[in-house]
Amino acid sequence: MAEIQARGTLLVSTDPAYPPQSSLVEGGARATDTKCASDQHTASELTGFDIDVSLAIAEKLGVEACFVTPDWTLITSGNWANRWDLSIGSMTVTPERMTKLYFTQPYYTTPAAFFVYKDNTTSTQPSDLSGKKVGACAGCTYEFYLDSTLQIPGETINFVVKNVQFTGYETDLNALQDLALGDGVRLDAVLTAQPTGAGAITDGMPLKQLGDPVYFEYLAGAIDKASTPNPVPFVKKVSEIIQGLNTDGTLLQLSQKYYGLDLTTAAASFDLVALNQWP
Repeated sequence: MAEIQARGTLLVSTDPAYPPQSSLVEGGARATDTKCASDQHTASELTGFDIDVSLAIAEKLGVEACFVTPDWTLITSGNWANRWDLSIGSMTVTPERMTKLYFTQPYYTTPAAFFVYKDNTTSTQPSDLSGKKVGACAGCTYEFYLDSTLQIPGETINFVVKNVQFTGYETDLNALQDLALGDGVRLDAVLTAQPTGAGAITDGMPLKQLGDPVYFEYLAGAIDKASTPNPVPFVKKVSEIIQGLNTDGTLLQLSQKYYGLDLTTAAASFDLVALNQWP
């Protein structure tokens, strides 16, 4: 934390194409009065729930938030070589990721749901998608669900879809765009966060949700275990800040702003200590 304070910036990794969580602002002007390096985005160049959460955390630390947008697999694989301090990118807490990353207190929860083309009549429930062409973010929990390997601490997962023909995408938006080409043209369905699919529909994509959500995930900040110096105090500090933002209503306000409902209160009850992340 001392380095962050001395530098005056919090370097946050996030997704540049994952609305309403995070996305680049079209024509967004870079802040002129900034400490962010030239290869980092300033807050004015990005928008979304994750961006505003990052800004709130940085404000509590008394520093400026700067953003980088590496590939998702680079973030989840750890060994960041101190290129950024913190991931605020709607990352689900999973045992596999915990081998490389420390997780903060979750800042929200979200349902994962299947979406199909709006004129689809062959599927009436998620289980009807077994054996069909399904797309999702590569390396995300959605892929793990589709291959029946997903584990979420404290959650029991019911794998109702089997043996899909999986196509992985760099972002959920890319998958949804392929689905919007027509029923079965490239995909029969996409598994994504319910707010992301709903947002795509609001933006005009000819899609619809298929059935109820198939699981719920806790989304948290992540910090590389290999960060130097010892990252544990920083993890604890960010967790403390997130709990404070939940208590004072900041997270609820942001959830209402971007989703129109409360996705944050339940995250405060997640038992972070039960993860046994450190001695």
